[in-house]
Amino acid sequence: MSHEWPLWEVFIRGQHGLSHRHVGSLHAPDAELAMRSARDVYTRRNEGVSIWVVPSAQITASSPDDAGPLFEPSQSKVYRHPSFFDIPDEVGAM
Repeated sequence: MSHEWPLWEVFIRGQHGLSHRHVGSLHAPDAELAMRSARDVYTRRNEGVSIWVVPSAQITASSPDDAGPLFEPSQSKVYRHPSFFDIPDEVGAM
């Protein structure tokens, strides 16, 4: 049996951001201490407004080797791409 604390992944939403981004990892015995540690380590300069801590063991990730088969179905859905209409010049960049 391992005596090492579980690994947690830390995600921070910045003051001007709309989404959380992964900023690092840390070891902690539970979610409460992981949250406190994440606050102390990753928001020392008051750069965050929200923190997520997720047990690393609970994250399921795709393999880069599976990228082709995994994302291939989206290539056949051309209706999702804005290529069937003209964007007026007044709109600018989207």
